[in-house]
Amino acid sequence: MRENYSYTTSSGNVISITSYGNENISNNSCIIITHGFKGFKDWGFFPYTAEYLSNLGYYVITFNFSHNGIGSNKLEFTELEKFAENTFSLEIEELTEIVKAYRENFFGEVNNPKIGLLGHSRGGAIALLTALNLDRITAVVTWSSVSNLDRYSERQKIEWRKKGYFAVMNSRTKQEMRLNVSLLNDLEANKDDKLNITKAAANLGIPLLIAHGKEDLAVKFKEAEELYEHSDKSITELFPIENTGHTFGCVHPFAGTNEKFDKLLIKTGQFFKSKM
Repeated sequence: MRENYSYTTSSGNVISITSYGNENISNNSCIIITHGFKGFKDWGFFPYTAEYLSNLGYYVITFNFSHNGIGSNKLEFTELEKFAENTFSLEIEELTEIVKAYRENFFGEVNNPKIGLLGHSRGGAIALLTALNLDRITAVVTWSSVSNLDRYSERQKIEWRKKGYFAVMNSRTKQEMRLNVSLLNDLEANKDDKLNITKAAANLGIPLLIAHGKEDLAVKFKEAEELYEHSDKSITELFPIENTGHTFGCVHPFAGTNEKFDKLLIKTGQFFKSKM
């Protein structure tokens, strides 16, 4: 069973949420799923993943970051002005508030406070950075996570400040999606501490699964290796998947699962089960 919610953060931003496995909320563990850059909770494999995990007995929360560009139309980017104003720090704050809302019974009475975070691509980085500063996060799983948020050349940054925005093309929708200077300011002010992903991996202190496609062209496999290199090997596992890429052979709209993605789901479920 799934249910939709609208949650207003302490900053007044509205977050759209869908939960799965509501029958599991009272006594079972919770998994919170975070989407990545140009992602959203209803993209491709996210609903299927949430259903899969809820069928394993978890209470699962999926949500849209308030500035991910998705508004009332849950499948299209219609809020490009908000997308442009997004920052990494804002996403960390919002994931933190979702965790807090769960603990404080916003979704229903909770008797088992164990929480796992699952993040894809940039969402994996946000999950790691958030978990570092929260208690009661029991385990983290990253899919295709970046290891560094500073992905821009000095030349690009100069042009960014000159124009006031950095433009990226959404290859799926053919939309130009702008990032304001506020994101660059956030990155440069916090990249060595609050937004340092490898530092977060090194100091996480809880079980971590790093899953990554060996043929990922969007985020190279070497970034998974870098995360693993900095992590505590006694509680971290690197899970490479051969012959698959950034979304593990899945597309949007979702056209069904495949052998590689099934392998990822099974591993993810087993990892959470063993650690939560």
